[in-house]
Amino acid sequence: MQLQKDQERKELVIRTLVFTPLTILVMIGGFLLLRSNPMSQVMTTLFAIVWGTFTVLSLFYSMNLIVQLFPTQKYNKIIPFVFVGPAILIIAWYLLIPTVRSLVLSFMNRDSTSFAGLDNYKYIIMDSTMRTALGNTVLWLVFGTAFAVFFGLMTALLAERSAIEKLGKTLVFLPMAISMVGAGVIWKFMYAYKPVGANQTGLLNAIMTGLGGKPQNWLGSAPMNNFFLILIFVWLQTGFSLVVLSAALKGVSDEIKEAARIDGAKEFTILMKIILPSIYGSIITVSTTIMLAALKSFDIVYSMTNGLYGTEVLASQQYKQMFKFLDYGRGSAIAIVILLAVSPVIYYNLKEFNKREVF
Repeated sequence: MQLQKDQERKELVIRTLVFTPLTILVMIGGFLLLRSNPMSQVMTTLFAIVWGTFTVLSLFYSMNLIVQLFPTQKYNKIIPFVFVGPAILIIAWYLLIPTVRSLVLSFMNRDSTSFAGLDNYKYIIMDSTMRTALGNTVLWLVFGTAFAVFFGLMTALLAERSAIEKLGKTLVFLPMAISMVGAGVIWKFMYAYKPVGANQTGLLNAIMTGLGGKPQNWLGSAPMNNFFLILIFVWLQTGFSLVVLSAALKGVSDEIKEAARIDGAKEFTILMKIILPSIYGSIITVSTTIMLAALKSFDIVYSMTNGLYGTEVLASQQYKQMFKFLDYGRGSAIAIVILLAVSPVIYYNLKEFNKREVF
């Protein structure tokens, strides 16, 4: 028995010594080949797919071989990190390092050549455009989240009693398949404005003039233009809210609702006392998720107004400062402010998930 174990361990050591260097050689060789780019674009793409897949599988296999050399107790403790480790490294490389770098840049001047202290953060507080962006971001956060969750919940409740439940949910969910930029282009035609007497190409103004009214510059009048932009966000996010809350509603016990009806409870009372408390966790999850999307909203503003007419938000200002004005200090400072704004929401979500033993 002992001889068999020794033989198996010897074979394991040999496989490890052969396969691990081979994996490293393939990784480095493939990387150097792709960097030199000697092949056509199609061949490069095919090679990258095959090489990348083979490399990932070989890497996990080699790491597993190495860990198997340890005693069983240590193997059981180490092996989870073997599979989670690469994901953690990737997250650190693409999220943690850029975050730290942005934090450092936020204390530097526009071209990152000298220390600027808190000047960039003072600019965020004192500049009138930035104050407008902060106020508009709050509007997106409050009204965008509230209306998306409200309409998602109402649609879920009404669809549950409808004969065309599946069709109705599908139609409400369809906008989720459209990107925010695509939605912006669609709604730009809806809000299109031309002077009085001109042929109105925008749907809303065509209806207004058809009814005898005057065309309105929907996107040119602050602060109402912000609400017209938020409407697009709500249109997109209602489908997400509907799907999650509809699934939560399916989990509410029919027996409890029937018992309440037998006891004389009205439908509104059942909704407030039974249904909503039962799906409270799902409502919070949907609200925080949409809240994160609202805080980072940029695409709709950029594609519709480019931040003009008092529609700037933090994300659009961050983009302009960083890539249009080339002020890396201010752009990084705004990015850090956005990060600080979303951090409590992320922390709350993780805390709630931890309570439910997701992790």
